[in-house]
Amino acid sequence: MNSIFYFFKGILIGAGAILPGISSGVFCVVFGIYEKLLDSILYFFKNTKKNIKFLFPIVLGIILGVLFFSNILNYLLYKFPIQTNSIFVGLILGTIPSLVKNVNSKENFNPINLLFTIIAFFIVILSSLIENTFLVQSQSSISFFSLVISGICMSAGIVIPGISSTAILMLLGVYSTYINSISSLYFPVLIPFGIGIIIGSLAFMKFIKILFKNCYAKTFYTIIGFTLGSTILLLPDFNFDISSMIVIPCILLGFTISNSLANFQKGRSFLKK
Repeated sequence: MNSIFYFFKGILIGAGAILPGISSGVFCVVFGIYEKLLDSILYFFKNTKKNIKFLFPIVLGIILGVLFFSNILNYLLYKFPIQTNSIFVGLILGTIPSLVKNVNSKENFNPINLLFTIIAFFIVILSSLIENTFLVQSQSSISFFSLVISGICMSAGIVIPGISSTAILMLLGVYSTYINSISSLYFPVLIPFGIGIIIGSLAFMKFIKILFKNCYAKTFYTIIGFTLGSTILLLPDFNFDISSMIVIPCILLGFTISNSLANFQKGRSFLKK
């Protein structure tokens, strides 16, 4: 039964790898498997059988989630850009309460930690200001090495909760290349991306383990700042016409969905096993 739940969690984690502004790491935290996932990968050979049993349904779900949502995302962003981005904003904001509860349950609240949230928030804002300096490139103009580097950068958003991997790719100007390559299974792009993701993920996992061990609360409040800042990247442009009246309801819908998932996970202890 746990494998089935892990499989569906993997689908959502995979969606987080391609949906703009949404972090795969945040889904891992919300579902209570983040630290266990890090340990299973970093110390895979210490208990191979147990780790395979834990990782296999999650990885399978991630693969299907990426393939499935890449096509849906292309359609939704083309047909309903304002509504889709608004729901994404709500999904991100809905993860904030669970992140705050998680860190405060392990360490007493310290107002100084809010400084890390503010700094992280403004880092994302500054990143968005320079987004236009990066030109979107076609598949034919991006070198193998550049794609590997993009994969390494993207892995930060996969591993570090609150940092959107897709926002990173947007800033690098390769998001459209990435999403189109997934939709069409274009391996000349996917293979170097995958190499970079593997290299970067292992490095960032070790880095996160060190941060959790030495400054748990500060790390999580920084994650919260990145998460809040990522909503700025997704806020849709609208002109207060009839079509824009759907923005707030869509944000509330997204918030309710992600917040409900977090509360469901908290209320059902077997989801954490």
